[in-house]
Amino acid sequence: MDPVTFLAIAAVTIVAIVTFRYVMACWIRPFATCQKCHGKRYLPNRIGRGTHDCRRCNGTGLRLRWGRHAYNFARRLHNDGTR
Repeated sequence: MDPVTFLAIAAVTIVAIVTFRYVMACWIRPFATCQKCHGKRYLPNRIGRGTHDCRRCNGTGLRLRWGRHAYNFARRLHNDGTR
């Protein structure tokens, strides 16, 4: 087998495995921890000692994954087009 062909097959296989794992992660666990508050649900105020809810996750500590957003959009588009 030619080394270039082997590298191409290896690259395609690695991309397919990574894509499959992300799709499974979006299916099994559609929510990930919020990157801004790190899942703590609140952020400290800039002035004073209090805290407030995180605006990105609305105080839940969880965010919907990008892949799940895309899946929901595609499903909604299909359902609206076939009614």
